[in-house]
Amino acid sequence: MDIVLLTVGKTTTGYIQTGIDEYCKRLKRYVPFSIKHLPDVRKAHKLTEIRQKEEEGKLIISELCSSDIVVLLDERGDMLTSRGFSDFLQKSMTGGKKRILFVIGGPYGFSPEVYSRADHKLSFSRMTFSHEMIRLFFTEQVYRAMTILKGEPYHHD
Repeated sequence: MDIVLLTVGKTTTGYIQTGIDEYCKRLKRYVPFSIKHLPDVRKAHKLTEIRQKEEEGKLIISELCSSDIVVLLDERGDMLTSRGFSDFLQKSMTGGKKRILFVIGGPYGFSPEVYSRADHKLSFSRMTFSHEMIRLFFTEQVYRAMTILKGEPYHHD
């Protein structure tokens, strides 16, 4: 199964991108993993919050296939432990689907259309983090989950 992180916008902070690149490199030995960046909505500063979510939602929906498992990284999602996340990935990977997409939306979250297409919602914390930081945290957690599933000593309970 391919694991894809779908994001609105790119990571522009160098040290965060360096960390993301490191975990992406490590993940290559476990699972096909990629990050797909959607462009920021043009002239977003002139749009209302609702309109910006709608425009980003159209971009997100255009990337989805009907057979995808779609997981939104959302503040209102379920919070899992690292072991719980590894169990979630394992169940998803053995479910017969070809691709699981984890989606990080824009600054205001997701449009109703994206929420209705989602199969799951996950939250990393009740705290708010920048979208760039969540990209790094997410790639590290996928790597951690793979090492847990392989019984490797990276994770300590």
